[in-house]
Amino acid sequence: MSSVVNTRKTPPPEMASFKKPSKLAAGNDKEVVPEDANIPDNYVAWTLKNQKQLPPVTWGNLFENINWLSTAVLTVTPALTFYGAMHTKLRWETAIWSVLYYFITGLGITAGYHRLWAHRSYNASKPLQYFLAFAGAGAVEGSIRWWSRGHRAHHRYTDTELDPYNAHYGFWWAHVGWMIIKPRRKPGVADISDLSKNDVVRWQHKWYISLLLTAGFIFPMAVAGLCWGDWLGGLVYAGAARLCFVHHSTFCVNSLAHWLGETPFDDKHTPRDHMITAFVTIGEGYHNFHHQFPMDYRNAIKWYQYDPTKWFIWVMQQLGLASHLKVFPENEVRKGQLTMQLKKLRETQDGLSWAPDSEELPVVSWQSFQEQSVKRPLIVIAGFIHDVSSFLEEHPGGRHLLTKHIGKDATTAFFGGVYDHSNAAHNLLSMMRVGILHGGHQHGLEDKAIPPSQRLRIAKYNEMGGSPYASSTAWSDGEGILG
Repeated sequence: MSSVVNTRKTPPPEMASFKKPSKLAAGNDKEVVPEDANIPDNYVAWTLKNQKQLPPVTWGNLFENINWLSTAVLTVTPALTFYGAMHTKLRWETAIWSVLYYFITGLGITAGYHRLWAHRSYNASKPLQYFLAFAGAGAVEGSIRWWSRGHRAHHRYTDTELDPYNAHYGFWWAHVGWMIIKPRRKPGVADISDLSKNDVVRWQHKWYISLLLTAGFIFPMAVAGLCWGDWLGGLVYAGAARLCFVHHSTFCVNSLAHWLGETPFDDKHTPRDHMITAFVTIGEGYHNFHHQFPMDYRNAIKWYQYDPTKWFIWVMQQLGLASHLKVFPENEVRKGQLTMQLKKLRETQDGLSWAPDSEELPVVSWQSFQEQSVKRPLIVIAGFIHDVSSFLEEHPGGRHLLTKHIGKDATTAFFGGVYDHSNAAHNLLSMMRVGILHGGHQHGLEDKAIPPSQRLRIAKYNEMGGSPYASSTAWSDGEGILG
């Protein structure tokens, strides 16, 4: 009886007919369908295959591929800063206010846009949410909805073509290029239905332009003008100059944090940890940790690491304005650290020379060993035959202590009978192995057969099946087999 297997000539229905669910208006109180509710399991491959990519940018089509709004924000503000600084004296009050407002608006992004709304790493009260939404608007980096949607895509599709600021395209692309040049491909789907239901997010999105102008320029200028009469200085320094610093500070999370530093938790992707990046980005510099544990409200996990955003959130909790601060299980964090430590140890281990495998050494009878010892200095220790010719003149105890054991078993003498040799001596001795004495591995010598440097050897999975120190099952007894 034969069986027939039907083969599909067309793509599965969920792939062939896949369409993004339609968005509901931000102010609609009806149930919002998550953007990624009905995507196929192989969404990334499906998208790369089916989504039409824009043609490469050339000198001929450069101007039509520039995002002029972002370019204007990124060029006019620095120009205003330089021009204003040349004609406006910086007062000390304005300088202090500019730095303070830099941190306020920076926290609007790091504590608000990033850790609160994009990653939901803690809960914030309504007053705190409004404060962060206003401060974030003052950073002029788009609304919470727009920013969080792109950032969630960045985390879901890190270092792929669906990552809106893919670090593999270069430092400057990740820093500002992705905002200046229209992307060749749409960023991957990321759900923000939770944000669509948030009253504060909807309020900020609706009034974003007004909030941008107010928080970005009018408010810092008004504080300087009303408090110490420096209206122009407030506009130039607390407004424009401060905004330049905030921009490039937070942009470094996409660029510098994927380029400078170490990978103590995972090296699968580009994010890295570095103290310099932390100082530049108001605490967002421990980016390798963040990409591994994005729901954690912290970036820095050690008390001495610079993370003012973490400190701010903690203080808000103490004041009753924040709650449910999420912390990834310490046990799992340490697993990530251990994995990377073992990987580095494995790299170090693979770069060293080790004693030959027991399976690669010939097995020699006692009679053959003694016959060959007449021709060259061979000594048996712990069942292994060693050629000590290169070490006769280097032996710290003198040549005579080695020569008197040529052709003999010196196990007892080596392991404390004459001198209890160091681990370094044991390691060096193992490099002189040239054979295994047949029947010479006595009971109780198992711990002495493995050099100390290899007793905690890092093994790969394909090495776990058998011990590399096991004696060979085949043996030879021919003349000159050791040479």
